Amino acid sequence: MIQRIQTIWLLLATACIFLSLKFPFYSGTTNLLTFKELNGFYNIVLTILTVIVGTIAGVSIFLFKNRPLQTKLTFLGIVLQVVCLYLYFNKMNDFINGNLSLGSIFSFAVIFLFVLALLGINKDRKLIKSLDRLR
Repeated sequence: MIQRIQTIWLLLATACIFLSLKFPFYSGTTNLLTFKELNGFYNIVLTILTVIVGTIAGVSIFLFKNRPLQTKLTFLGIVLQVVCLYLYFNKMNDFINGNLSLGSIFSFAVIFLFVLALLGINKDRKLIKSLDRLR
């Protein structure tokens, strides 16, 4: 399991997802002139969606013997993370002024890591397919 490269990418994606719960995506002042940070715990929808994406990434690690399901879950993780990023950018409208925080890298890195995991899964699938031809 750990010798497959997609396991490493999915493990890093899981770590980045759960770090995005803690570290802010955006920091600034709101309409009430108070300083707030936009992170995964900003509202319940964002929290639930982030936890679901993290759970999908974590469960996908252990599905190395079922590559089609692992591929589908990884693709679903990409789609849900894009929705999560849309919600982050949508919630940035609640702020009067502010800027992206360094923690926003985690949210963008998740998509990149999921894509790398998909490439690793496809490479693994092709390797197994070529070995089956030799038998």
